[in-house]
Amino acid sequence: MSIRVIAIDGPAASGKSSTAAAVARRLGWAHLDSGALYRAITLAALDNLGETAGEGETAGEGSGSHRPAWGAQQLVALAEDLPVRLVLVGQVFRPEVAGVGVEDAIRSPRVTARVSEIAAIPEVRHWVNVQQREAVGTHPQGVVVDGRDIGTVVFPDAPLKVFLTATPDERARRRLAQRGDRIDPAELKRESDALGARDRADSTRRVAPLRSAADALLLDTTQLSMDEQVARVVALARQRLPH
Repeated sequence: MSIRVIAIDGPAASGKSSTAAAVARRLGWAHLDSGALYRAITLAALDNLGETAGEGETAGEGSGSHRPAWGAQQLVALAEDLPVRLVLVGQVFRPEVAGVGVEDAIRSPRVTARVSEIAAIPEVRHWVNVQQREAVGTHPQGVVVDGRDIGTVVFPDAPLKVFLTATPDERARRRLAQRGDRIDPAELKRESDALGARDRADSTRRVAPLRSAADALLLDTTQLSMDEQVARVVALARQRLPH
């Protein structure tokens, strides 16, 4: 029997998590946001391993070259010992650190500034992948998982893989709207440029680069509403994974 997983991948601000959460609700499945686990490890490192780079200088300032180098095994050991884990709350896998829910804390700017650094470490990615596979194994009804390498690395045998994309300008507009920021041409260009840089970094990284699986459905959401893109994924899921 094949695993009941829908893998939703895509670049930053492509709407992966929102789409995945809505698809899971429509199907009555669970939702797992892989990025939340990377963020939870980052939060744990900042809180327990220190974020100061030296006397009078914090780890978010300057070029970043003086940030403390967190060791791969040190990070994995911390995640195991605290522990950092996924807990099913209702139909959503939520991150916990040392038994405390951290859903809000992991969205802070200090975590956002460091999470890419953590997510690029192979040993951390392996640890996160194991946690995701174990979580899915506990929920045989079905799980919608979103991230950047779900269909290519974490669940290459998923019966339905979707790669969401949209133009950089549209993703920038959505990101600014999500943050409640003013959407003017200058801000839109800055955000679009930042997303383009993130795309290049994610697509060219050595470990698990961002790319569409060969058998994934490419869904360009530039002209689609959230309801429209969710409906398309749900329709595909009901075709390929009937109850």
